[in-house]
Amino acid sequence: MKKSFNRQKKFIWIFGAIIILLAALAGGFFWRQRIETASSGPAPAAIPPLPIEINSFQGALEVPSEEKIQKPPPPPVSMERLKTQGCVADGLLTKYSPENDRFVSLINRSSCYYLHRAIETWLEPPDFKKISGVMDQITKENVVYGMFIAEAVDIKAKYLNEKKQRDFDFRQMCHRDGMYEWGEHTCEPTFSSSEYRDYIKQITHNAIDLGVQSFTFGQVYLQESTKRDYLPEIVRDIRDYAEKKGVDVVIGAQTGAITDPEYLKRFDYIEGGVGIDSEGNVENGPCLSRKGSCWALLWNKAYSSSAKNVLLHLDWTGIVQDDLDVFARMSPEKRARTLRSLYKYFTAKKMGFLMPYFGVLDRSNGGCFGPKKRFYSPDEAYSCKDEKTIDSILSKKI
Repeated sequence: MKKSFNRQKKFIWIFGAIIILLAALAGGFFWRQRIETASSGPAPAAIPPLPIEINSFQGALEVPSEEKIQKPPPPPVSMERLKTQGCVADGLLTKYSPENDRFVSLINRSSCYYLHRAIETWLEPPDFKKISGVMDQITKENVVYGMFIAEAVDIKAKYLNEKKQRDFDFRQMCHRDGMYEWGEHTCEPTFSSSEYRDYIKQITHNAIDLGVQSFTFGQVYLQESTKRDYLPEIVRDIRDYAEKKGVDVVIGAQTGAITDPEYLKRFDYIEGGVGIDSEGNVENGPCLSRKGSCWALLWNKAYSSSAKNVLLHLDWTGIVQDDLDVFARMSPEKRARTLRSLYKYFTAKKMGFLMPYFGVLDRSNGGCFGPKKRFYSPDEAYSCKDEKTIDSILSKKI
């Protein structure tokens, strides 16, 4: 009886194995037929999403974002040429110019070596694809481009944080007491904000990739933190990244009335306006007398004796009292005389005087202007016609 039961059990196991084998063969044949049908027939149904546990690993499988635009490293910066062949080309590589093609042509035929504030970031993050495209139109060789790191951001701006793959939160960049400082939806950013430091790192690194060599912090004292000194690490990061990429850079700032030698020597140059009167004259005190607060005159020894280099220019913010507006109201002869006088005066002091090529004017200024009443240009095609004078100065024909 026991033997009969064992034989039955053995038979059942053999029969079961045969059934499983036949099912496997049939399944394989069916799956092969399905694949062959799918290859020539309609598309298969969408594959359902992976379980959450597997999906959580997707960061390691991310498709890389579009490669950064990079250009070959430019020649080292000549500080001497920076001071003697410098030009204010505000927004040349961004969007300030209403007639960009003409502006590019003006720069191409100029004797400008340094293009100060060519990348303007006032209330607008830089578009590096656009910047690269305009740079490709500059046919002059060995040009030094400048980026202005503005003391004003738009808290509603949309700009991708490339590292974190999300938009920057510009509101997080603001000083608590600097909200709406420059108008609606604006603020003064602070170095104490990690969001702002990340933003500076990204835009300066991307600029260096394109060969930008000069970085200017706008009114740097407004961006400082009262709790901790972040500036040294910010400056060091710019220099370290530039060195890694083989790009020689200089870093400057609008330091205002700061006289601390240790602070001023952090920068390769300090920069500011000259404060001309209607006759083109300048003062020599530490502060401009007609201003209520100390509007610093950087060639005064209180500042220049502690700075590595000083760069000066006709200041502009789009109001009638600014240097550029005062200059635009002068006669052509007085403008030529003013430019020659300022250039000789400051270069004799081993300082730089940057020629005006583009800047904003007050609409009601009443003087000469460029493509529109709000914009200055020396182009002979417009009403100021200072181009020949400026070129004669920069080419040392004075």
